[in-house]
Parts: sequence; C-alpha cells; structure tokens
Amino acid sequence: MDTVAFHTLGCKVNHYETEAIWQLFKQEGYEKVEYEQTSDVYVINTCTVTNTGDKKSRQVIRRAIRKNPDAVICVTGCYAQTSPAEIMAIPGVDIVVGTQDRTKMLDYIEQYKKERKPINGVGNIMKSRVYEELDVPSFTDRTRASLKIQEGCNNFCTFCIIPWARGLMRSRDPEEVVKQAQQLVEAGYKEIVLTGIHTGGYGEDLKDYSLARLLEDLEHVRGLKRVRISSIEASQLTDEVIGVIGRSNKVVRHMHIPLQSGSDTVLKRMRRKYTMAAFAERIGKLKTVLPDLAITSDVIVGFPGETADEFQETYDFIRAHNFSELHVFPYSKRTGTPAARMTDQVDEAIKNDRVHRLIELSNQLAKEYASKFENEVLEVIPEERDKENPESGLFVGYTDNYLKVKLPAEETMVGEIVKVKIKEVGYPYNRGEFVRVMEESEQLA
Repeated sequence: MDTVAFHTLGCKVNHYETEAIWQLFKQEGYEKVEYEQTSDVYVINTCTVTNTGDKKSRQVIRRAIRKNPDAVICVTGCYAQTSPAEIMAIPGVDIVVGTQDRTKMLDYIEQYKKERKPINGVGNIMKSRVYEELDVPSFTDRTRASLKIQEGCNNFCTFCIIPWARGLMRSRDPEEVVKQAQQLVEAGYKEIVLTGIHTGGYGEDLKDYSLARLLEDLEHVRGLKRVRISSIEASQLTDEVIGVIGRSNKVVRHMHIPLQSGSDTVLKRMRRKYTMAAFAERIGKLKTVLPDLAITSDVIVGFPGETADEFQETYDFIRAHNFSELHVFPYSKRTGTPAARMTDQVDEAIKNDRVHRLIELSNQLAKEYASKFENEVLEVIPEERDKENPESGLFVGYTDNYLKVKLPAEETMVGEIVKVKIKEVGYPYNRGEFVRVMEESEQLA
C-alpha cells in the first residue's frame, strides 16, 4: 500500500483543501503517514500571502525531498499557482498543481510514475468561473468542521496578492453546501464554520440566491447546532443578512469582520471599499440584533504612509467599538502588489511599537469582553485536552461567542455541547465549571 504525507501552510481554506485532497488519496487506497516520516508521496499545500509564505513553502518542499529522494513530490496551493516555474526549478519537485484541478493530482502521479518527467499542471486561474467541488465528509480534527462555500475574490486590495492566487469570486452550488452540512452533522459535528477566500461574498455571482438565503437554508439542517461565519466584510452585512442572523437559532454570537485600518485615508490607499462611518453603522446594526456579540478583527499596522495620527484613529476606533479580540499584523511588502511599490514605507521600529500598542489594547478588550460573562452559564463544545497540562483533567473548548474556556471534563464530552458556568474570567483562557450535558430537547428549543 502506498503512503502519502501532507504539509499545509497558510489559512483555514488550505487546511480544508488538504483534507479534501486526502479524501481523494484515501479513495485510491493510500495510507496517510506523518510528514516527518518517510512516505511514497508528499503533498505540500503552499501559501503565498506574504513573501515569508513563499520562503516557508520552499523550506517545507526541500525537507520532503531530503526525507525521501525517491518519493513523488506534489506541490499545490497558492504559491504553486502564482509561481509554478520557481517551484519546478527546485530539484526533486515532480508535480505542481495550483488552486484548481486538484482532482487531477492522482492521475498526474500515475503519469509521473510511468514517464518520470516533471509535470506542471497549473492553468490560468483568472479564467476559472466555476467553483471546484471538493468534498470533506469528516476532518482529522474532530470538533469544528469547516465548510468551504466560495472561492476567489474580486477586491484587489493594494496589499494583497490573493486574487492572483485564487482567481475571481465563484460560489459553491447551494444544494451542495446544504448536502455537505447535513453530511458533517451525520459525521457527528455540532458546529460548522463557513469558510472561503471571501466568504461573505457568497452568492454575489449567483442568480436569485444570496448569503442570507444560504443561512436560512442551513437553519433547516437537522442536528446542526452552530453556524459560524469565518470572516465577513462589513459591506456584506446587508440589512437582509443581519435580519436573518437576528432570527437564526444557529448563527453564533461571534463575527470576524476585517477592519485592516480605522482611518479613512489609509483605507483609501488600501483600496478597501468602506468608510469608518459605514463600518460603525453596520456593526451598530448587528449589535442591536445580537446584543452580546463578540466581534474579532484583522488589523494591518504600518501600511505605507501611515502617520501617527492615522494610527491613532485606528486605535481610537477599536477602543470605542469594543472589539473582543484582534489579529494584528505589521504590514509586510508582498512582491507584485501595488503597496509594495509605494515609496513611503513605514520604519520597522515604528511599526513594532504600534503593533505592541494594539496587541496590548486587544488583550485589554478581550478581558473586558470576557468579564461580562463572569458567573454566567454558557454553552461550550470541549475540543481537546489542555495541552499545557495534559494530566490535569482539563479540556479546552469554545463558547458560541468565542470565549476560550478550560474546564474539568471527560473524553466522552468532546464534540458535545455542555453547559458551563464561567468561574474565572481571563485571557487567553477563562476557567469554567461543568454544569451538565445539553439534552436533545433543549438543543432543539
């Protein structure tokens, strides 16, 4: 039996797609081994969001070649899509497939074994107009299932290479999404995370269908308890979407809404399509239907030309709107994007100082948000044993509003919805006390 080993770099979508590619190998009778082991085939799913992503991808490819020089080395993902020639130039790489035609990978392997000639299977992603179906009936990580609903992005922000790696917006067929959701529930998942490259753009390319309609249709998936949207732009939170979320019994009290900057002038240079006033108005409306909503966000600090005043605007906006947690990134030049060519790059020391200030603010806001729930009973899905202290009998899981909780639990509770009283609030963890397992009847209520 042939073995295959996977290594995934980058985002949730890549992790989802690696699982999908594994399903293809599994159907052909392959056995999966760890990446550190010797394997017949290595699949490296690459990332290209930053220059460092490219570099890390190359290191991981070389590691596989050293591990087993006779193995078939397949490289896929975003870096493979944007720079196939660079990857083909690494001695030992046998097959390169981009961010489409993943289903052809196994055929390429058979072809390679016969001909022993490297294969470049990367096509022009900008011509793709149809969503490529890749099924994932279950995940190696067993508590939260991702469900990919769309591919590509039409935004072309000045700092971002991703449309060139993923192509333009295309939505998955709604029937396929609902079918896959039902399948995941039957495989034992209580929570599904809707994911994509520009997730909130789902339906923009479909006739008479939209994200709002999809959320309504997911309401009818029997046994599904939680729907989380991995990321949604403020502009995609239409009145219709907000209305559906307000009525929903499944959409959780947590939204990830990328801000990138809290200054209108910086947003303009980033070519982001909203103003701070519009962003504030949308999240205000959202909070009226979900009063205790947790809003997490991404922020880029030190974008070319960012002044002290513009940074302060960002800081003040985040402070005023009580985000519950931030992912803070110092701006890094991505070759091939307009922002990398801008002349007023911000000094690294200034960037670092601003990053630290925002991280401190994020930690403070996270604690303030969590403190609202002290002594409250919330629903938690335990995911795994506490890695920091495996002997403690503690498990880690998330509430619907994305608080990370450590609680004493049993292995049988993993993946189930349990009621937990928050005893001690903090960040990154809160301490909780198990109350009881939720009954089916309550879950349906």
